[in-house]
Amino acid sequence: MRPCFHPRLLNGPFDDPGLFIPFLFENRALLFDLGDLSCLSPKDILKTSHVFITHTHMDHFIGFDRLLRLLLGREKKVYLFGPRGFIKNAEGKLAGYSWNLAEKYNYRLQLVLTEVRSDYTVTKSYHCRDKFVSREKAIKAPFSGRLHDEAGFSISGVILDHGLPCLGFSVHESFHINIVRAGLEELGLKTGPWLSRFKQELYSQSDPDSNFEVETADGKKAKRFALGELKHRIARITPGQKITYITDVIYNDANRAKIIEFAKNSDCLFIEAVFLHKDREIARNKLHLTARQAGELAASSGAKQFTIFHFSPRYLGLEKLLYQEAAEAFESLSYRFHS
Repeated sequence: MRPCFHPRLLNGPFDDPGLFIPFLFENRALLFDLGDLSCLSPKDILKTSHVFITHTHMDHFIGFDRLLRLLLGREKKVYLFGPRGFIKNAEGKLAGYSWNLAEKYNYRLQLVLTEVRSDYTVTKSYHCRDKFVSREKAIKAPFSGRLHDEAGFSISGVILDHGLPCLGFSVHESFHINIVRAGLEELGLKTGPWLSRFKQELYSQSDPDSNFEVETADGKKAKRFALGELKHRIARITPGQKITYITDVIYNDANRAKIIEFAKNSDCLFIEAVFLHKDREIARNKLHLTARQAGELAASSGAKQFTIFHFSPRYLGLEKLLYQEAAEAFESLSYRFHS
């Protein structure tokens, strides 16, 4: 069964952090952190509908300019999320350019920025036609962990400590809908945009007795099915994925407890491992994790698999030691849990 989300790190383990999650069979993607985006094609960047920023250190935010440049002149609405101070920093970037020709664009770009505080969020909108000066009143809403909801998935955030507020993120797929090709062929149906509409009906828990219309493979006529019958013939439902992204955090009791709970039972955990454990005092001073700590956090959270990244350049040519240390910590703690 092919998963809906196929996450991949943007860069190598010594380069700027970032995670790209394209949607299977959809012209859409999610982006986590905006460091160096040169590995992404313009086409991939333009698929992005939502961007989630852990914090605005340069290696996590310098790609904002690249994103903005590609979006200009397009009819698009992009949502961006970040921690306390995010809106002020994004406004500073937007104010750094001259926008006297902005009204000449035929297509209107809108950026919707949400800043995450401990118990509430603040959202402001910025339109290209207004030279990216927010004309609307900021919207304040309660925050209890959930940042975005759709019929098929949701995205949660947690505030962690990196000497400043730093966000961790999880993507939760409601459930996964696998389309059975043999079932399509038996019914004389072809793949197409209608499958996205079909999935949305299932994610929305629509009445199984309701009618659903789809073109046949010959394209000559539409065919009606009861939604429940079509689901039985062409769909297989499996548990949804959970993908978690954690980077730039100090190892302390508060962060440890938050990360373990937040990343609990992740199918894929992406977690930084900046230093070897022998250099843990340097890691503490620089507010980062060691590879051993990353592996232990992955095991303690019950992650099915994990990937480490964001290595210190002091280990160039020695990256295998970081991978080995994280794997040994994960396996050792996992064995203790299950023995």
